[in-house]
Amino acid sequence: MAGLSIIIPTLNEANCLPYILRCLSALEPPAVEIIIVDGGSQDQTRLIADNYGITTISSPIARRSFQMNLGAKAATTELLCFLHADTLVPNDLVTLIEMTLAEPQIAGGGFICLMSGQKTTRWDISLHNYLKTYYAPLIFRPHLFFFKGLRLLFGDQVMFCRQTDFWDCGGFDSDLPIMEDADLCLKLVNKGRICLINRVVQSSDRRVAALGTLKAHGLYLWLGFLWGLGVSATYLKGFYPDIRT
Repeated sequence: MAGLSIIIPTLNEANCLPYILRCLSALEPPAVEIIIVDGGSQDQTRLIADNYGITTISSPIARRSFQMNLGAKAATTELLCFLHADTLVPNDLVTLIEMTLAEPQIAGGGFICLMSGQKTTRWDISLHNYLKTYYAPLIFRPHLFFFKGLRLLFGDQVMFCRQTDFWDCGGFDSDLPIMEDADLCLKLVNKGRICLINRVVQSSDRRVAALGTLKAHGLYLWLGFLWGLGVSATYLKGFYPDIRT
């Protein structure tokens, strides 16, 4: 059927989930369905989802790539949106995605991510993440950047695509512990351009707050550089801590 499914992978997201579910309840028009795929939370994540009447799927593996594929398999709509549990979206999200994917030459897209917390907005990190969408493919995949319209998007940019294109590309690589989003972009660009919508989503700065700004900058640059050179994401995961609030 037509419409949009929003898929949210979770693991111990009780602190963030109420905010995102309240945000999604205000969408106009609403999504056809919201699917939470939980990786075995030990907090109140599932109870919160139940209280909001949200469909929850249990994943045997706590890995975002695996969880998001499970959610996509359960989705009943043609359009898919993958949303992190710590990211807030504009209330016209559904319209923006439907309008973008109405263009047949566009295979997928995402949004400009503004990273912020209770005390500060991370303008430097946010700007770097925006620029990385363009400079990373230009440096590491210039032929795809120029000729196919590749943009490298990441999960906090709220990625979306058509379900048919998603599965034709094989979906997310379920074995990847990180960089599954950028990997999907490399596959999805064979179906059409990747589009960065000129609208902002707001994501938690919890990782930057835990690491510190300088360390976070260095970590993101180092991991991106190594991944661009072909270093295994499984190896890179060892440098990327799993931080929850």
